[in-house]
Amino acid sequence: MGKRLIQQRRGRTQSKFNSPSHRFKGKIKYAQINGKNEGKIIDILHDPGRTAPLASVIINDNKKILILAPEGIKIGDRIKFTDNKNEIEVGNVLPLGKIPEGMPIFNIELSPGDGGKLARAGGTNATIVSHDRKKTVIQLPSGSFKTLDSTCKATIGVIAGGGRKDKPFLKAGSKHIAYKKRGKQYPTVRGVAMNPVNHPHGGGSHQHVGKPSSVKRGAPPGRKVGSIAPKRTGRR
Repeated sequence: MGKRLIQQRRGRTQSKFNSPSHRFKGKIKYAQINGKNEGKIIDILHDPGRTAPLASVIINDNKKILILAPEGIKIGDRIKFTDNKNEIEVGNVLPLGKIPEGMPIFNIELSPGDGGKLARAGGTNATIVSHDRKKTVIQLPSGSFKTLDSTCKATIGVIAGGGRKDKPFLKAGSKHIAYKKRGKQYPTVRGVAMNPVNHPHGGGSHQHVGKPSSVKRGAPPGRKVGSIAPKRTGRR
């Protein structure tokens, strides 16, 4: 009898595979506060679940929220949640329609009020490309363009933590720890490198699949590996 595949074991929600969310600092969303508000940065935090540092902000001396820290920010600085297009400073939160073209932004809302969904990784930013009536075109870090509602909010600047890739991992143990703290699987072993008892692609005198790698959508869990219900295969 064969063994269960890794995706079958992970689906059983064992503690070994669970993401350690109890160590995460919290969700990052824009405060649901109407009108113009100002906040003060009281702390810079490390979140093991993110690639960017967080800033703890207290708004109106009573409400505390977490935001993604932009480059150049420090404890004691003040940021504004405003609709005034004249207050374009790093860390300020404005609607897309009030931000000038060419300005770097991050933590962008996909729809008004969702708290921010785009450009949230350390060292990344999107760019305002153009405005058209009630829509704004932005260029994402991937280079693709996206049209959004001009009332969606975004933060001015570039997210801190861009130097995280400058230091090499050097050894597999460091990479293992980096993945483990986020509940990710590392390393990923190829199916053809396994024994036939462990994977449908395993076994043989040399590493080869030995059968068509395409499987139907209704294949049983232990067989559903490779190209699942592909529209086409081969080189393009």
